[in-house]
Amino acid sequence: METGSFLHQFIQQLINGISLGSIYALIALGYTMIYGIIKLINFAHGDIYMLGAYFGFVATTMFGFSFIPALVFAMAAAALTGIIIERVAYRPMRKAPRIAILITAIGVSFFLEYGMILIATPQPRTFPAVFEATVYNIAGLVINSQQLVILFSALVLMTALTYIVNKTKVGKAMRAVSFDTDAARLMGIDIDRIISMTFALGSALAAAAGVLVGVYYNSIDPLMGMLPGMKAFVAAVLGGIGIIPGAMLGGLIMGVVEAMVSGFFSSTFRDAAAFGILILILLYRPAGLLGKNIREKV
Repeated sequence: METGSFLHQFIQQLINGISLGSIYALIALGYTMIYGIIKLINFAHGDIYMLGAYFGFVATTMFGFSFIPALVFAMAAAALTGIIIERVAYRPMRKAPRIAILITAIGVSFFLEYGMILIATPQPRTFPAVFEATVYNIAGLVINSQQLVILFSALVLMTALTYIVNKTKVGKAMRAVSFDTDAARLMGIDIDRIISMTFALGSALAAAAGVLVGVYYNSIDPLMGMLPGMKAFVAAVLGGIGIIPGAMLGGLIMGVVEAMVSGFFSSTFRDAAAFGILILILLYRPAGLLGKNIREKV
């Protein structure tokens, strides 16, 4: 392969990978926020992403919403769903053994998947075209308007989350609860409210990712959250589970690696590459790229 051709393909796959990685980052943020607060791996989070896609589908087909109102509606509906799941499934199990909570999360995941199959049937649905797709050819690089919308939307949402966590009272309370739950309670912070808010924010971001994927691929189905949810979990571990910038970085790296493997080797190995990263990070840097190893007394 000539150097110029290789460089051109590399840049093209990099653009594709950043677009895909933005989706993983939005989902991974929910994993890392929830783990940072209550040390729970919410394996139902990928199915919240799926629900968000269906909420967006309902908003566009039944209510006739355009893209932005449909995105806001899906995020709000998913946030409410996240709060309900936390109160019904996870709050009663908060003092239970870790294995019981893990099994509960897997049970919630199956409930959402097969509940949606019962409601919407297992057949894929065609997501309506909420805006006209335009293809731009810049110096031989192909970029479409859907990729630009994904990148811009993800950037806005990540910036908004960063502002909420770092600059608002709710965000400061989240950081306090994450650092020391008992001390935060003694300082008058409503722990239950903060945990519910965390589930709401994480679910809203996952729903946004679901709508963006629906717009990009024009197809949704009840099991669409399984694999992206697992890959987003890998992205959260890669960046450092519980660390918000780590989830963003991990998501982008995952997307770029998948795009490079698909572009230069074969799309067959794309999923294998994602889980290969998980194995490597657990072997050589279990705290993640931005995490720090902490010794625990036994």
